[in-house]
Amino acid sequence: MNQTIIKRLGNLLSVKSLVTLTLTAVFAYMAVAGTISQDFMTVYAVVIAFYFGTQSQKVQDSLDGKKNDNG
Repeated sequence: MNQTIIKRLGNLLSVKSLVTLTLTAVFAYMAVAGTISQDFMTVYAVVIAFYFGTQSQKVQDSLDGKKNDNG
């Protein structure tokens, strides 16, 4: 269990994750301040879509790999 936690924390330190977390913090700040611009929303939406798209693809690849290994 500790290895899983350490691996996940290590993954959070990747550049992609740091950029996503930083943009999310900026988005939260701008939402509270009420100053979200359309340009920022476009960039944020693209980054979030990319991040979750790659995460989803990793899960799918992992599931496909397990299916191919077992049968």
